[in-house]
Amino acid sequence: MDYLRQLQAERPLLFWIVLAVALCVGLRIMVSLAALLLGPLGLPSWTPLVVVLGGLVLVARRQQRSR
Repeated sequence: MDYLRQLQAERPLLFWIVLAVALCVGLRIMVSLAALLLGPLGLPSWTPLVVVLGGLVLVARRQQRSR
């Protein structure tokens, strides 16, 4: 964690590029896993995205309530 704070302070552009790439890759992996699990059910192609975004909203709400 200290490395990320140091990177953000010393090289903010590189920090934001790394953060954006990590978020894109992480989201793609989560959607791919959801599609792999929901694929045999014959649901529409947008269902994995809705499941992942719904899960992220639930996590964010729980974290906000715990503060």
